[in-house]
Amino acid sequence: MDIEALKAKAKQLRIDSLKLTNQAGSGHPGGSLSAADILTALYYRQMKYDASNPQWAERDRFILSKGHCTPLLYSVFADVGYFPKEELATYRKIGRLTGHPNPKLPGVEIATGSLGQGLSVGHGMALAARLDGKDYRVYVLLGDGELNEGSVWEAAMSAAHFKSDNLIAIVDNNKVAQDSITAELKGVEPLGRKFESFGWHAIRIDGHDMAAILNALEEAAKAKGKPTAIIADTIKGKGVSFMEGQPKWHGKAPDAEQLKKAIAEIENG
Repeated sequence: MDIEALKAKAKQLRIDSLKLTNQAGSGHPGGSLSAADILTALYYRQMKYDASNPQWAERDRFILSKGHCTPLLYSVFADVGYFPKEELATYRKIGRLTGHPNPKLPGVEIATGSLGQGLSVGHGMALAARLDGKDYRVYVLLGDGELNEGSVWEAAMSAAHFKSDNLIAIVDNNKVAQDSITAELKGVEPLGRKFESFGWHAIRIDGHDMAAILNALEEAAKAKGKPTAIIADTIKGKGVSFMEGQPKWHGKAPDAEQLKKAIAEIENG
């Protein structure tokens, strides 16, 4: 896909994510909207994987460490062919499409949602690639609020120590946590300098600029001798005026009228 096609795909994934939360009457729209451009770049341009063969040994691994954003993850997975789109109707009902990533679902590497786990597991996968003589990369998407977890920084130290240059952490830095602004709960900045001080290569970008995302992913792929952290500055609820930057839309589903308005704004944005 070229950049314009990727931008269009990200818009559609935002709409699909909102439809999922609306039909379920629950879910997490805000962080799904902020991360849509990032997952679009990964799954439609950067990563190597085969949806028809989810256990392909050479595949790149992706971990949604901010595990509540399954409306976006499942929208991507259905679109690329990990499971039939008809199954989206079961989201947050009895079945595989649980509110946090379900390892029974093709494409899901681990269960996440208790924040702070993903980077440690991702580093383990990165080390496994080295031991097995594989050249796959491991991408871990974290939330900025998640960086308050000490386990994240333990993993960061370990990854730098072992020079795991096939590990790429992407921070969806939308600056809004579950119930407040992240900086008011516990400030995490300066993120670039923090990761660098832990021995990482750090890149800071506009997380809604598709070209910048692609360039950062390419730069990360070329980094040698150290893991890479991409700090993607994003907007919680991106594309929907009444959701943008609002903590209450972290885990609240839009009703029918709100969904209609949100879709119109995304389509016209």
